[in-house]
Amino acid sequence: MNYPGRFPLARPRRLRQADWVRRLVRETTLSPDDLIWALVVHDGVEDEIPVAAMPGVARLSVKAAAAAAKRAHALGIPAIAVFPHIDAAKKDARGREAFNPNGLVCAAVRAMKDAAPDVGLMVDVALDPFTDHGHDGLLRDGRIANDETVEALVEQALIQVKAGADIVAPSDMMDGRVGAIRAALEREGCHDTLIMSYAAKYASAFYGPYREAIGSGKLGSGAIDNPGDKRTYQMDAANSDEALREVAMDVAEGADMLLVKPGMPYLDIVARVKQAFGMPTYAFQVSGEYAMLMAAAQNGWLDETRVILESLTAFKRAGADGVVTYFAPKAAEMLG
Repeated sequence: MNYPGRFPLARPRRLRQADWVRRLVRETTLSPDDLIWALVVHDGVEDEIPVAAMPGVARLSVKAAAAAAKRAHALGIPAIAVFPHIDAAKKDARGREAFNPNGLVCAAVRAMKDAAPDVGLMVDVALDPFTDHGHDGLLRDGRIANDETVEALVEQALIQVKAGADIVAPSDMMDGRVGAIRAALEREGCHDTLIMSYAAKYASAFYGPYREAIGSGKLGSGAIDNPGDKRTYQMDAANSDEALREVAMDVAEGADMLLVKPGMPYLDIVARVKQAFGMPTYAFQVSGEYAMLMAAAQNGWLDETRVILESLTAFKRAGADGVVTYFAPKAAEMLG
């Protein structure tokens, strides 16, 4: 790239001297159109149950989730990602509640669609909110059984789509699950259902507050390496080329949209995925990222408004077409 001009003929500060010119030359723009609201629902009677590790975030009842869908529509937020917190008594080793057509996720989807039919609904396809051991898959002799889990995920996805979900988002990182879900959707005539694949999901320490939010807590001792370990199926944080192989497989299997998780610590992955595939690519600003920024803001160490918008803009600058974030309603209000 050529950089024309030398000081004093070139003065880059000329383009920063006032708000109007900064807006005029801004390379990256952020709007409510770029946001997917990450929202947790619960099956209790309380409208809201605050999540201690995520200041400002609460688990919502089905009724409150329907109201949130209306709020999203009013704010111009295109889509909501729904995550469940179910009663612990309903959990078992096989996550059977995930296949209940009248369960929490399906009830929430139906209520939210009735309230705001123009808001897209994205549902998580994974078993960890429903298993008593907290893993995303089914355990056999202390190991995650990949192919058996994929069969379960297909059933879960079809049930959610029949309830009204627009996007299924397999977050489990089982091999072959995108292709299996796509084939099942085609067989069922669900040709228009979108798949947003968690194509590059890393075994990250940034998920801690989310596990509190959905009630999965610490993983049970059935894990292969040690309790709390998901590293046999989620990606190694040190790897980058592997992410492109994972993404390539999901694209070949029928994914419509790609998701990198976590977000900010993996901006390089977002950029590589977007550059390599040119497909709709999203980042997930996960619970740990949210909690860090909010904790610092509440302690007066960071300006809350500025860090929210700056962090979201960073995803766009890296190449993301949008961001799944718990900040969505707050950011949409800031952006007007």
